[in-house]
Amino acid sequence: MTRYKESKQQSAELLRLVLACVGQHDAACNPIAFAVWYEHVAGTNPRLNVELAKYLQDEPRLGDAAILRLHRDCIAGIDEATAERVRSDVSRVMGDLSQSAAQTGDSASEFGQRLSQLNRSLESAEAADAPGLAAQMAQTLASTAQMKSAVDALHQQVQTSQREIDALRRELERTRDEAVQCPLTKILNRKGFDQRLQAMLEGQSPARAGGSLIMIDIDHFKQINDRHGHLIGDRILAALGEALRLGIGAAAAASAARYGGEEFAILLPGAEIAQAQAVAEALRLKAKMLKVRQRGSDAVLSAISVSAGVAALQPGDDASALIAHADAALYRSKQTGRDRVTLA
Repeated sequence: MTRYKESKQQSAELLRLVLACVGQHDAACNPIAFAVWYEHVAGTNPRLNVELAKYLQDEPRLGDAAILRLHRDCIAGIDEATAERVRSDVSRVMGDLSQSAAQTGDSASEFGQRLSQLNRSLESAEAADAPGLAAQMAQTLASTAQMKSAVDALHQQVQTSQREIDALRRELERTRDEAVQCPLTKILNRKGFDQRLQAMLEGQSPARAGGSLIMIDIDHFKQINDRHGHLIGDRILAALGEALRLGIGAAAAASAARYGGEEFAILLPGAEIAQAQAVAEALRLKAKMLKVRQRGSDAVLSAISVSAGVAALQPGDDASALIAHADAALYRSKQTGRDRVTLA
C-alpha cells in the first residue's frame, strides 16, 4: 500500500511540475507541449534537456514553434524503445491521477452524505441548547460540497487530459508505423525489416534458437517495366506486397518487407528451414495467381513469377551473414531457371 501511495504522490507531483512549466511559457497547452514538458520534468530525456537549455537562452518564454521543434527533434524522432517508454509513462501518470481523483471524489461524496444525515438529525432533535453545533455542521456540509465540486472538476480535467494523451499516443504510433512501412506495398520497408531482423537476432537463446529468412525477387521485372511502363510495375509491386502480407498471416511473428526495388524479404522467427521452404513455395504459387490488368482495357498481363532463396539462422550468424546466405540461394534460383525456391 505504501508503494501505491508513493506512486500516486509522484504522479501528482509530475503533473504539478508539468502544468507549472506550461504556465510559464507562451505555447498552447496541447498533447505535444505536455509530452515535451513531461519528458523535461521527469528527467528521462537528456537530449531534450540539453536542447531546451539552449532554447531558453535566446527565448525565455517558448512559443508554439519552439515546442514543435523540440518535440520533432527530441521526442518524435527518438528510438522505438524510448518512444514506447514515453507512451507508457504518460499514460500511467494520467491513469493514476484519474483514478486518484475518482477515489477522492467518492470519499468526499460519502463524507458529505454522512454529514448531511448528521445535520438532519440535529435539526430534527429538540436540542435547543445546541444551535451553534447545528450551524457549524451546516457550514462543514457546505465546505464538503465545495470540496466535492472542486474534485469533480479536477476529475473532468484529468479525463480531458487523458483523452488528449491518448490522441498523442495514437499519433506517435501512427508516425512510428509510417516510418517503417513502404507506402506502395503497405508492408515493412528496409528500415522496418532491419529492426525486425535485429529483434529476431536479439531474441535468440540456447533454449529458443532458430529462425529463417526468405528472399524473393520478381522475375524479369525490368522487362515488365520496359514493356508496360512503371505504373504497371508499381501495381505489380503493390499486388505482390498484399499477397505476401496475406500469405504469411497465419505464421506466428512472421514479417513481410520490401527489401528494395523488386526484391522482398520474409522473416520467420523460430521457423526451421523446412517450414520456411513450405512458406516460400506457397508464396511462389500465390504470386503466379496474381492478375494485373492494364488500365483502360481488360487485358491481363502474362503470369508473374518470383524466385526465392531460403536460409536458416546458424550459430554465430549475424544479420549480414543470414542475408548473404538467403541472397546466395536466391541467386541460384535465378541462375537455374527462375520461378523456383532454393535452400541455402
